[in-house]
Amino acid sequence: MNPRPSIAFAKFAAPQTAANRKGTVFVLSADDGGLSDAARAYDPGKTLERAFPVAEFTGKFAGVVEILAPEGASLDRLVAIGAGKAAGLDEYAWLKLGGTIAASLRKATDVAVVLDLVGASINGKDAANLAAGILLRSYSFDKYKTSKDKDDAKADPKKPAKISIHTTDPAGAKKAFADAEAVIDGVLLARDLVNEPANILGPVEFAARAKELETLGVKVEILAEKEMKKLGMGSLLGVAQGSPRGARMAVMQWNGGKPKDSPIAFVGKGVTFDTGGNSMKPASGMEDMKGDMGGAAAVTGLMHALAARKARANVVGIIGLVENAVDGHAQRPGDIVTSMSGQTIEVLNTDAEGRLVLADALWYCNDRFQPKFMVNLATLTGAIMVALGLHYAGLFSNNDELAERLAAAGQATQERLWRMPLGAEYDKLIDSKNADMKNIGGRYGGAIIAAQFLQRFVKDTPWAHLDIAGTAMGSPSNEINQSWGSGFGVRLLDRLVRDHYES
Repeated sequence: MNPRPSIAFAKFAAPQTAANRKGTVFVLSADDGGLSDAARAYDPGKTLERAFPVAEFTGKFAGVVEILAPEGASLDRLVAIGAGKAAGLDEYAWLKLGGTIAASLRKATDVAVVLDLVGASINGKDAANLAAGILLRSYSFDKYKTSKDKDDAKADPKKPAKISIHTTDPAGAKKAFADAEAVIDGVLLARDLVNEPANILGPVEFAARAKELETLGVKVEILAEKEMKKLGMGSLLGVAQGSPRGARMAVMQWNGGKPKDSPIAFVGKGVTFDTGGNSMKPASGMEDMKGDMGGAAAVTGLMHALAARKARANVVGIIGLVENAVDGHAQRPGDIVTSMSGQTIEVLNTDAEGRLVLADALWYCNDRFQPKFMVNLATLTGAIMVALGLHYAGLFSNNDELAERLAAAGQATQERLWRMPLGAEYDKLIDSKNADMKNIGGRYGGAIIAAQFLQRFVKDTPWAHLDIAGTAMGSPSNEINQSWGSGFGVRLLDRLVRDHYES
């Protein structure tokens, strides 16, 4: 993988020091192309101001003008980044500006960012968000690439960039960044998990990755097939029975709140590869099904984030880990399984497997921990992508307050959610003649029917289901993510906890 930039915060340099600096410097430009005095100190020859009209640069958000070896300065490179209107610089805008800077780093290793802007008051939190955007955009998953060129093999490995962010409040920025970096590390962990190939990351290996969170103070239990069978998890184990790799359930607990407070809970679908089973998927695109554990990855990344920043909340994270494979032992269409709840399920389509995994995971979570609420995440249906495309995840909930809080967190982080309906008319579509329910319900409303299925396993506990099939993997690239695995859900749910559930 690309080396991770190191980030520090400093006070603005004196004009004389600025003029004699080497390396690469980034400055911000207002929406009229104006530069602050702190920015001008790095450009005594006024090369940027001469270049702006030639480049038709007006300070528009994320616009870039670059000067090599600027006149009158000892710099290698001077880069202006358009910040747009100061009033529009919210949390996500600062992340995107950081991503724009990261995209323009190239091979620079000695970098300064002058965080001063005409008409704007920039605080430590803004500086921390810009730094977080740099880290998010700098991520790439290339651990399995090897050098094929002899000259490349002899070349020195790329050195990580050392980035100094100059701001009015470096101490406040450093403090805010420690908190933000914990969340970013959770996002990057989720991306790593989604990007890993399925021959490397199966249920056992995923469980081991979850176990590593113990170093942060998370209590982690791993249930194997023997324990799950004893608990009656026939729904989850039925999905796993075609694979020789076994099934696991990771139960993660972060106890950062008051000892007597009930926990809040997050549950993730972790199908480490999904062939579709005997209802096999088409070959085209099946390789993407290594990412069918995006919900479990998000929950694992969230638990990392909460523990790393010492969140003042009691939180449970549960992930059901299986591989949906095909062999002589695999589940057949028409099989009937008994879930942990005691409810029986007629499996008419073995490719509607994620809901079978979540059924037992949700019931176990609710039964054991009696949480204030449960939120599950799953790359559950292609139907949600037909409905919402790749920019929103589907939100289903039995509780308006929880749904509203999730939607607000989605707007703040721009990991956006769109609420979808639930109703008795949809629920009756999964009634079965041969069992308590069936796992599919017809051609139309597939994402809703999947949510109705899950709702049968949550009792009256406030609950939300996030269908992240279009956002966890293969989502459009943007200023803060160029990776196939996006880590969607970590920032969203951290924000939910931060805003409403910390003591």
